[in-house]
Amino acid sequence: MSMGRIYQLNVSPGGVPKRPIESGVVTSLGIEGDDHRDKIGHGGPERALCIYSLEQIQALRDEGHPVQPGWMGENVTTVGIDLSTVAPGDRFLLGETVLVEVTRYTTPCQNIAAAFKDGNFTRVSHKLHPGWSRFYARILQGGPIRRGDPIRLIG
Repeated sequence: MSMGRIYQLNVSPGGVPKRPIESGVVTSLGIEGDDHRDKIGHGGPERALCIYSLEQIQALRDEGHPVQPGWMGENVTTVGIDLSTVAPGDRFLLGETVLVEVTRYTTPCQNIAAAFKDGNFTRVSHKLHPGWSRFYARILQGGPIRRGDPIRLIG
């Protein structure tokens, strides 16, 4: 079992960047207070949470990209857990009660172009750069989560 922690939780009324919050309640549609401008391409039960790691963000920054946590639309920024090997079907326990299952890799879009020095958001495309994509997850069990909570990859 791989374990890290929640570095940051991020929400917005729609669009990016998502702004940090200290704690939230996760429901079947994601973190309460988070919304999406494009409800066809984002959100819903199969895309309730978007997850990415601080390590990946730092590596992108080392490449010269101005990205920050929340800028790519992730709701949960993790630290201390290798997300590069995560695949659909994997499950995570966030905090003590929130259980999620990875449904798919995200498809990057123009909305996150400002996070990249050249606007080339395909830098985080799973098809072009496996291991660099954000991913979506469905909620199997909701509940409260907060910054600093453990996150465990449970298979």
